[in-house]
Amino acid sequence: MSHYTKEEILAKVDHTLLKPEATWPQVQALCDEAIANNTASVCINTCYVRQAATYMAGRVPVCCVVGFPLGAMDTASKCFEARTAVENGAAEVDMVINIGWLKNKQYDDVRADIAAVKAAVGDKTLKVIIETCLLTDAEKEKMCDIVPEAGADYIKTSTGFSTAGATFADIALFARCVAGRCKIKAAGGISTVEDMEKFLDLGADRLGTSRAVKLLNQ
Repeated sequence: MSHYTKEEILAKVDHTLLKPEATWPQVQALCDEAIANNTASVCINTCYVRQAATYMAGRVPVCCVVGFPLGAMDTASKCFEARTAVENGAAEVDMVINIGWLKNKQYDDVRADIAAVKAAVGDKTLKVIIETCLLTDAEKEKMCDIVPEAGADYIKTSTGFSTAGATFADIALFARCVAGRCKIKAAGGISTVEDMEKFLDLGADRLGTSRAVKLLNQ
């Protein structure tokens, strides 16, 4: 028997549609589902932020992705994208780190990249995607320091566009290493209600998934 109600799980779900071929009618349907199910947000690409924010009129926050899915663009480009998204009505921004810089141990550059985007979004929520499937545990642990140091609000596992998504081991590692200094988002490949509950049990504050609404209403 679940120790979470359907409503408790949905309140932690970023209801997500990030496919490049997504159309406005599909995003609009996502928004309708989010409103009907009281999800934490809708998570969409930036080209739809203004339309979605206008359409939902404050009923559900709009989250968007920046520097997505590779993270390998220059910092100024990420900042411009993030600032524009916020001007268009985004309440939350999920950015991708510069993974190559992390691999090359350019920790100050990685931190500065995140801090600059945080400055661009101001008081809006910033989540930082570190793409765990491409990292060693040591690199994940390093990012558990860098993300809060840079002033971001969440550390997030995955884009859903690389080789794998969230794992239980990664969320356990995050919970141990961030030690409450920032919140945690599990995303990518979350495909069962049992998985959602396990991620929450392990310390995730948000779940990024395109399937949760459908699964929880079956």
